[in-house]
Amino acid sequence: MNTIDLKGRTAIVTGGARGIGFAAAQKMLASGAAVALWDIDAAALAKAAAALAKLGRVHTAIVELTDAADVGKAVASHLRDVGKIDILVNNAGITGGNAPLWELKPEVWRRVIEVNLVAPYLVCHAVVPHMIKAKYGRIVNVASIAGKEGNPNASHYSASKAGLIGLTKSLAKELATNGILVNAITPAAAKTEMFSQMTKQHIDYMLSKIPMNRFVLVEELAAMIAWLSSEDCSFSTGAVFDISGGRATY
Repeated sequence: MNTIDLKGRTAIVTGGARGIGFAAAQKMLASGAAVALWDIDAAALAKAAAALAKLGRVHTAIVELTDAADVGKAVASHLRDVGKIDILVNNAGITGGNAPLWELKPEVWRRVIEVNLVAPYLVCHAVVPHMIKAKYGRIVNVASIAGKEGNPNASHYSASKAGLIGLTKSLAKELATNGILVNAITPAAAKTEMFSQMTKQHIDYMLSKIPMNRFVLVEELAAMIAWLSSEDCSFSTGAVFDISGGRATY
């Protein structure tokens, strides 16, 4: 495995208890960073922390990411316990199931937007001022190829990820001279627990669109996230990094 130098850095990974977030935390710890896992699932969070503890310093926080007050408390607690925030990975997300737009209930549609788009805004809103003060930061937003192309029967998810791409580009321009880089990745589907929220038909559709004819591995996503979180990434900001096995056309 290639190594990334994250020694002395501290990272917050949202949705860090499982899937892509867990893999990213694992890679960062192996690269020398201290990592805080934020998740709403207390049991999964405890299990993840125990599994990662042997790799380095792991902190955890149970956070409702769509609640500004809860996010603010988590940031304050992190700074009190750890002292700084160098890296933020906005990874937490939900699919909200699959159905045509007119069959999706408004409360389901809104919840997906809240978790996938409003939550990254709230976390950035709370974290960025501390990065500005430190004159350093790396923010990686986990979007999706669906945000570029719009998957059928996933209007809520596709719209949320398209919005996250727009947020990435805007925030990157606002921070371009502050030593803080903001980038997004647009993965094809990875086999994680999120598959349980999707129909078999939708999973088959996603696979059929990938020229490499396989799903991306969470370890592959973690490697890209780790590089974007490092000092080696020094002149890319507001960028969208494709990792879709050839699916993306732009």
